[in-house]
Amino acid sequence: MQNNFLIALFIFLISLSQYSCVSKNKSKRIIIASSGKIESLDPARANTLKSLQLLNSLGDTLYELNNKGELVPELASEMPIFSKDKLKIIINLRRDVLFHDGTSFDSNAMKFSFDRFKRIGTMNYILGNKIKSIETPSKFQLIINLNKPSSSINGLLSSVNLTPISPTFYKDYSDKFLNDNFVGTGKYVLKRFSNEIQIIDPNFNYWGETPNNEGVSFIGYSNSSSLYGALKSKQIDVLLSNSIDDSQRNNLNLLSNNKEIKEGNSPATEISFISLRTNSYPLNNLNVRLALSKSLNRKLISKKVSYGLRRPSRSIVPPILKKSKQELWPEYNPVEAKILLEKEGYCNGNILDLPLTYRSNVPADKLIALTWQEQIKNILNECINIQLNGVESTTIYKNLNLGLYTAVILDWTGAYSDPEAYLTPLLSCNQIDGENCKKGESVFSGSFWGSNTVEKLFLESENLNGYQRLAKLIEIEKIASDSIPYIPIWISSQKAWSQNEISKPIFNGAGIISMSDLKFIDE
Repeated sequence: MQNNFLIALFIFLISLSQYSCVSKNKSKRIIIASSGKIESLDPARANTLKSLQLLNSLGDTLYELNNKGELVPELASEMPIFSKDKLKIIINLRRDVLFHDGTSFDSNAMKFSFDRFKRIGTMNYILGNKIKSIETPSKFQLIINLNKPSSSINGLLSSVNLTPISPTFYKDYSDKFLNDNFVGTGKYVLKRFSNEIQIIDPNFNYWGETPNNEGVSFIGYSNSSSLYGALKSKQIDVLLSNSIDDSQRNNLNLLSNNKEIKEGNSPATEISFISLRTNSYPLNNLNVRLALSKSLNRKLISKKVSYGLRRPSRSIVPPILKKSKQELWPEYNPVEAKILLEKEGYCNGNILDLPLTYRSNVPADKLIALTWQEQIKNILNECINIQLNGVESTTIYKNLNLGLYTAVILDWTGAYSDPEAYLTPLLSCNQIDGENCKKGESVFSGSFWGSNTVEKLFLESENLNGYQRLAKLIEIEKIASDSIPYIPIWISSQKAWSQNEISKPIFNGAGIISMSDLKFIDE
């Protein structure tokens, strides 16, 4: 309660100062509001879309991926040079880049950042076992030696988690996280950090184009109604949140259609799904998982929860990345679901109790859970009983790998624009016993499912390019869809809404908003 009061007071003071200066020199600082908190600004730890949004403004990457998935040099001065055997990547760096602490960006800084992430990074699937070593033959040349040729190297070179940090500033944090500060090379510098409020100012020593505004105040709200009310009352300039209540999302969509506000949309890259704990009763039974999958009416959920604004999906890879609308996971079929459950001894007096956990601070999650629960009562009440449990999202993320949740509603946006950025963090496993994952990414997703065949296909895909590689990755998804460690629900676009005196929010191909493009429009 005290935090909410301080946030409201802070926004009021900013708004008042802006209002008092309107007649003289209108402030160009943008107030962006979103839901939830940012736990860490350390690129080795950041794993939420909100933290990556902020890091994208504070840091740079060697390359960016455009909307076509093509590499565009950023901190690199030119495109990467590959050796004939594809095991060596030579990257020439820009010579005019400074970190926020005034030190120079060079090959040693990039090596420091890579090595640090490899040691302590929580998103290690980005690197996997791709990199053998990194050389710095000169101050502005970097050589990445690979263990084997990799067709997914684009993701590594463009990942926000691998944004370079100042070795000088992080010298005492080479083996531990620095959560409440950040010193990189980006368009903005961090002026203030708390879990609820982050203030960033333009970096006037930036090597490229400076922002179109005088800085951003990034505010975290605890609930959807406060966010919605703040935009409607013009306390904030931009609302950035996929966690806003879908009824309010629908209202904002109508307001934008009526030209009362502006709406920006990213490509549809955020998937929502239910993670099933496959390594223990009752979901260690494939037929039970299949029955649950066939009991979920995605079209009904989309209509009742999102007013049809989110597209039902039977895939864990966005269509834009598969270049097709092929959906592999089981379709809704309650008749077949009941037959499967009866085959496993349920129904007819024996009810399957399913604890379903949802993120209590994500409004859509609770509505999904309630809609599914009500749907089950209407068609399969003699077979399934869904028991709901709301838990705050940060608690869920911390406990997923402990196996505390039988079934849990989650979402995911890939760290880069490639099918691998969805398949690897959900399906890859380093230590497999049968179909149980003992160590690996699927442990951290809460499914504990693993497949030696999938691991083999991941390795094979690294040696392929183009359609052949894509076909191999689709084959991986097909195997997973037959084993059902997850139940896909829908796919969403990131959305942002701005006041009419602010420019329309722009997203890149990875669903990250460009804060530096936001500006006040002269009237």
